[in-house]
Amino acid sequence: MISFMMRLLVLIILASWIFAPGAQAADRHAGYYNPKPKRIETYRARARVLQKSNKANRLAFVTGMATETLRRPYPPQYAIFAKGVNSEKLIIVSNIKGKLDTIYRVRALLATLTSVARKSPIFKTFKVEAILNFFDLAKMLGFRQITISDGDTYTHQVLLK
Repeated sequence: MISFMMRLLVLIILASWIFAPGAQAADRHAGYYNPKPKRIETYRARARVLQKSNKANRLAFVTGMATETLRRPYPPQYAIFAKGVNSEKLIIVSNIKGKLDTIYRVRALLATLTSVARKSPIFKTFKVEAILNFFDLAKMLGFRQITISDGDTYTHQVLLK
């Protein structure tokens, strides 16, 4: 009888973890690549996910961005990569201590990435480079969240809706 009760208790605990609100939405990459975000922002994109958006396109985009940073004559300021089952989470982590450690530095990087993204073929194809930003491009590619961290204590996360 006790073993049945113990098994039942374990089953109830496991079920509560699996079916608890938000359990499936938890970011399993937080705590590994970056600290858990203290602030999570939601951005309502002005663009829709492209029909041909897929994991391969997201990985190609991230590879292109990473390759561009590696071409510069100095070490990369940050690492950029995609994670998640379908590579739907974009993660940017500073490679330099003291960088990307405030919301203002994060926003400055995002503004810079917007400028870079506006030169990309996808923006030019749809002729929207003047009105959309980096979040909109990420949404078009099918990213669901962007996480930016100093790699030490600060993390800012943006959920794309």
